[in-house]
Amino acid sequence: MPPIASNAPPDRKLPQHGVKGAFYGGHFVDLEDCAGTFQPETKNCSQCPNQGSCPRSQSRNAAISAASKEEVIYDVVICGAGCIGSAIARELSKYSVKTLLLEAADDVSQGATKGNSGIVHAGYDDKPGTNRAKFCWKGNQMFPQLDRELRFGYQLNGSLVVATTQDEVKILDDLMKRGETNGVKNLRIIQKEELFKMEPALNPNAIAALHAPDAGNVIPYEYAIALAENAVDNGVELRIRREVTDISKKGELFELDVRHWEPKAYVEAREKMGKSADGSEPLDGSGNMSFGHLLSRTSIAMSSGVVMVKGMIMMIDKSLSDSVRMQSCVATLAVFIASALLLFGSSPTFGNKTKRRKPTSLKELVEKCSPPIGSGADGKVEVTDMFTGGSGSWNAVQGVTVGHETVKCRYVINCAGGASDKVARMIGDDSFYIKPRLGDYLLLNRNQGHLTRHTIFPCPDPVLGKGVLVQTTLWGNLILGPTARDTNNDEPRDMSAASIQEYILSKCKKLCPYFDPKETFHAFCGARSKSSRGDWIIEPSQRDGNFIHVAGIDSPGLAGSPAIALEVVRLLADAGLDMPPNTSFNPNRAPIIIPKAGMKGLKMGPVGKNDSDGIDEEKMASNVVCKCEKVTELEVVRALHRSLPIDSTQAIRKRTRAGMGHCQAEPDNYNCECRVKAIIARENNTSVDEVGSRPWPATSTLSQRWIDDKEKADLEKRMMID
Repeated sequence: MPPIASNAPPDRKLPQHGVKGAFYGGHFVDLEDCAGTFQPETKNCSQCPNQGSCPRSQSRNAAISAASKEEVIYDVVICGAGCIGSAIARELSKYSVKTLLLEAADDVSQGATKGNSGIVHAGYDDKPGTNRAKFCWKGNQMFPQLDRELRFGYQLNGSLVVATTQDEVKILDDLMKRGETNGVKNLRIIQKEELFKMEPALNPNAIAALHAPDAGNVIPYEYAIALAENAVDNGVELRIRREVTDISKKGELFELDVRHWEPKAYVEAREKMGKSADGSEPLDGSGNMSFGHLLSRTSIAMSSGVVMVKGMIMMIDKSLSDSVRMQSCVATLAVFIASALLLFGSSPTFGNKTKRRKPTSLKELVEKCSPPIGSGADGKVEVTDMFTGGSGSWNAVQGVTVGHETVKCRYVINCAGGASDKVARMIGDDSFYIKPRLGDYLLLNRNQGHLTRHTIFPCPDPVLGKGVLVQTTLWGNLILGPTARDTNNDEPRDMSAASIQEYILSKCKKLCPYFDPKETFHAFCGARSKSSRGDWIIEPSQRDGNFIHVAGIDSPGLAGSPAIALEVVRLLADAGLDMPPNTSFNPNRAPIIIPKAGMKGLKMGPVGKNDSDGIDEEKMASNVVCKCEKVTELEVVRALHRSLPIDSTQAIRKRTRAGMGHCQAEPDNYNCECRVKAIIARENNTSVDEVGSRPWPATSTLSQRWIDDKEKADLEKRMMID
């Protein structure tokens, strides 16, 4: 360990989300108080626990629209399902408007939302008069209530901007005045004695800090997933793996050309089994009738009904001969029997989970799984891929085009992140362009999380912004970073992995010198969508007032997202969209994770020992499928039966944390990635080869997924460089 680490303050045992309680509305709720708060009664929440898993790459209601023989015209199409697009979708679900959410990647939240700090900034450093200043504080104040409704986990931990010199203290004064101009409340500058009572592990040279008690943090992708789930539960339709390739205007309607893609491995697996590459088949993958198949059966029922009615009329028509009436009777009975066999001869039902014909062995499915990938460079995500979904983008998984769709709508919301300038140019709007800035992070084990309670910032850089930070996440990990690498500048864009790590570690030790870099177990990068205008773009396009830009939303975009959503709804109303209230809107969502008290009620063991048969929920609730994070089989199953389509271990990883722990799903430890893949295959009624896996290295700066002692030693050396 670094020499100073031996002097680290004692572990404060800070609360961790899901461990003997949960964060709810900003504050930690003990396990015994979670019932009725963090864990509500299911009947009070929007999602239906008895639904089957979703059709491939779309929500259930989207598949119904796609299968309709009538032309479907949407009121609003939202391009991009990050935290901004998902917040807008959820806000629109409060109204009776037909809304479609399109996402180019393989899940919601795969772009900048997945790769950021998760900070709900207070808004003290945003330039007065900008959109950032207008929406950050307003959005910040909405998070406690949002979390009470959606239960994504929100920690009101506060932030500290630390000064180590008198010149930096002057910067704190300027930040405080700026914050007050922006309407930020409760700001104050604290001196050294109070500062070290609050944060004993800070750099001993710290002399003061700006304290913003209203700053908080979330896990950003869990936040976006919660928004999107609740939006779909309340009527919004979702299609993933849908890239908008062109937009035209015909009369009053926009027509969006959309490319539907699927991963190459999935397409090849389907072709081997003689199944369609786009996922359409008689069953929707969960033991439930597909939407296309439902229409076929409806046609059969209607046609047969007409024939049987005519036959019965002939049977009672006394003007006909007895032989003709007898033939009509026999024919009608034959049609009835044939129709009954076609319509009811198999067990699947539409929209409801049904018991399988026989229990499915998870052990057999696990044995068929390919081992997780933890080395090599085949899965590396290029910078351009990060603009459209990173590790979940078309190129990162060698996507194959499986279909083209035309979507018609009255209004378009362009919140496509790194691709929003490209989408704007599809209607001839070149009023801005995106200048992506890369931000790299290192993630340390939970045993390092006690070092900070607040989010710790240095005094901001006039060019690069807030600078690197040290923060304990909702789940108790310590997060370090980010860098600020502008992609239009060759030198920072092309920094080596070693240089990136050196930058992060050497900067963060000046804030908190006691962390142990050898506890690093994960690294990732996100692309922030800075715009050429230098501010957030939230406005109707000058080319068409019904096309609204929500672009260039970089930090503190997550904090501002709920307020931005309100503004977009206002802009739509001003543009003429009729928005009667959705009288059935339900704001409440149950969490996916189940808080636990150590190993109480849980069982660990080799695959096959504690696995359920896919039916016994009591056994699912005790069966641990991820040892590090204590994720149970039941949590995985319930995630799969929510309202968003899930077909990869990555999607489950973001929802349940299975594979997120310090072992990173090491096969020789507990092999949790294969266990999860098996559960997905069982619940979706697919082969394990059709289930997506975690790519490697994606955006990681680590040389391998399971780092060895040499790499840990290298990290320690990089921390010591000034």
